Amino acid sequence: MKTTLQLDTKIRLSVSQLTELAKQLPKKERIKLASVLVGDDDSMSKTELLSKIRLGLEEVRKHENGEVVLPTLKDFLSNV
Repeated sequence: MKTTLQLDTKIRLSVSQLTELAKQLPKKERIKLASVLVGDDDSMSKTELLSKIRLGLEEVRKHENGEVVLPTLKDFLSNV
């Protein structure tokens, strides 16, 4: 008899907490995790990139027309 358990949950972790968990994985699994994480950043298609650029330029246009107030660089960096 085979028993299957499915658990779907959301767990919020800081980067440092995720790092500590990843350090507990065997080396082979850490490498696999790293490749998955890095791969997500590079998988943006040309269409997606152009779409994001268009959205950014639209936000700049709205700012120039006074329709939107953008944060100062200091405020932006304090939230990063």
